[in-house]
Amino acid sequence: MNIMNQAKNMALIILAFFVVSACGNGSVEEQAVAADETQAVEAPEATAKPQSTFDGTVAKPGSPFSVSYKVIGTPIVGSPVTVELRVTSTLGSQPVTVSYRLNDASAMLFHEAQPSRIEIAPAANEDFITQRVTVVPQREGRMYLNVATSVETENGSTSSVMAVPIQVGTGGRELEENGEVQLDENDEAVRVLTVE
Repeated sequence: MNIMNQAKNMALIILAFFVVSACGNGSVEEQAVAADETQAVEAPEATAKPQSTFDGTVAKPGSPFSVSYKVIGTPIVGSPVTVELRVTSTLGSQPVTVSYRLNDASAMLFHEAQPSRIEIAPAANEDFITQRVTVVPQREGRMYLNVATSVETENGSTSSVMAVPIQVGTGGRELEENGEVQLDENDEAVRVLTVE
């Protein structure tokens, strides 16, 4: 009889163990299903195209180069501001010569440590280079940093020049109008320059 009681107790313990195990497995399965649902919801966000960190891209039709740019910080008159450039080339990993030019020294100057020209090759398996250019705005309005890019090929040099806009403050540049507006023989308005 004692052996029968021990066998029943052992059977109950084993049965209880299976019941507890089954309950535990159910909650693990529920957690796994919940995790799968969470991953399914999060998966489209993970595969979404990342947002560009650049403000814009300048490219000319047919040009082998495009220039993406980002102005770092807020341009203020008299303070250095950095423009990050990403020059992308369709010509592969050949070294690219990049030079910078400003049209109006009264509007914007290069920072004293800024080189005006550099030759650099893209890293392995990349078709772009990144550079930073520091300029010092001298007035408010929209100004342009001219970026010239060129590559030496077997057929000669291939180059392109693009203008990167830099807005300082909220105002635009005031245009000075010279001369006076008069009508010509076809009754069209023309501006006649006068000597004063």
